[in-house]
Amino acid sequence: MTTVPRPAAELSADDARRIALRAQGFLGAPDRRSGVRGVLRALGQVQLDTISVLARSHELIPYARLGAVGRKTVEGAYWTGSHAFEYWSHAACVLPVEEWPHFAFRRRAYRDRPHWHHDLSAGAYDKVIDQLRTEGPQTATELGGAKNKGEWWDWSDAKIAVERALMYGEVVVVERRGWKRVYDLAERAIPQTLLHDDLDDTECVRRLVRQAGEALGVGTRADIADYHRLKGEQFDAVVEAAGLVPVTVAGWGKPAWADPAALASEPRGRHRTTLLSPFDSLIWERARTERIFGFTHRLEAYVPKQKRIHGYFAMPVLAGGRLVGRVDPARDGGTLVARQVTLDGPKAVPAVARALREAAEWVGCDAVRVERVDTPGLTKDLVAALA
Repeated sequence: MTTVPRPAAELSADDARRIALRAQGFLGAPDRRSGVRGVLRALGQVQLDTISVLARSHELIPYARLGAVGRKTVEGAYWTGSHAFEYWSHAACVLPVEEWPHFAFRRRAYRDRPHWHHDLSAGAYDKVIDQLRTEGPQTATELGGAKNKGEWWDWSDAKIAVERALMYGEVVVVERRGWKRVYDLAERAIPQTLLHDDLDDTECVRRLVRQAGEALGVGTRADIADYHRLKGEQFDAVVEAAGLVPVTVAGWGKPAWADPAALASEPRGRHRTTLLSPFDSLIWERARTERIFGFTHRLEAYVPKQKRIHGYFAMPVLAGGRLVGRVDPARDGGTLVARQVTLDGPKAVPAVARALREAAEWVGCDAVRVERVDTPGLTKDLVAALA
């Protein structure tokens, strides 16, 4: 591990929390002029996931920061005008197209892999590339079928080939059609000024460490490296050149680094009150969320139903710069259903009610129904606040 220089600043836990909130777009006036694309550029990535309850996670991320931006507007911001591409970063993510050159190190690593989980028939790769070149953007189904007749992971040759081309950087996803990826050649979809792998691995990683530090505001080695799924050793090699400054944060017990711009002014402004996707970059890392907010959160969608504590897709509620509860939502026609609500005491009731009302309006519901509150004595207060 790298030797940490003398800290440039000593931050209280509240200082670090406010810096993180501002960096992530939850403190201060939202940049509505830049809109969804501005959110994407500031975060550096937006995680994708198949789960859709109120909406898919990549829709929930800008909503949480900007408010009730139209869902079609969100999709258009990602998928029109060559402004974004999909790739593996923290997970499967939408990334600003400006970041394409900085993932050259990962594309090279995929190309150099000696083994893949799927075998590929001779000629299948070239066939897919030729078909995209002559016929234009297509889904895996249109390219020849996404699956064979076996289990869901039994990909067809066309699907294996196009996903391999995606990892190599020869193909990109240009839109989602009914959640299916639509593929096209990178040479058509990525602006020519960005379509290169000229940067060496060190420069790619340096840029991503800097971007992660800016998006987080302040973080530990693990926080910053994990943002784009880098190794700790990669972080160590470039952090000084990345321009992040060492700081100490009261109670963290680990060295930390901050974006120097985040230290230049005190974080002030209006706090956002909202439901958060479990895949939101503010809270996606469990240890960081516990450290900053004193809030333990775990996605239970993949936990057996009988073992769930807070619900299938429990969404933390952010208010006043704190996580004050969580809601497991569902839809029943024009009603948003709060299947299970967890409240951090009576003071959380107005904030949770506000977050539920706004979310309901955003997804086109005209009513909210509360089914269960972890503190039954607060059920009446919550229902009244929603009226």
